[in-house]
Amino acid sequence: MAPIPKPPAEPQDSPDTYVGLAADRAERLARDRGWSTVRSLPPGAIITMEYRSGRLNFEVKDGQVARAWKG
Repeated sequence: MAPIPKPPAEPQDSPDTYVGLAADRAERLARDRGWSTVRSLPPGAIITMEYRSGRLNFEVKDGQVARAWKG
């Protein structure tokens, strides 16, 4: 039987630190800090709720991050 793959560790980074930043700056910073996937979404976007380790989500309103969360 094949071993169960171990997901990569997430960066030790709080999503709250990105709120209020310009979206492009926040995305660059998140990638520099080790997030493998950064997803920018408009307010009210319909998304699936599966959790993906290493992904950081941004809700972007008027070019700024209004909300950020893992997964």
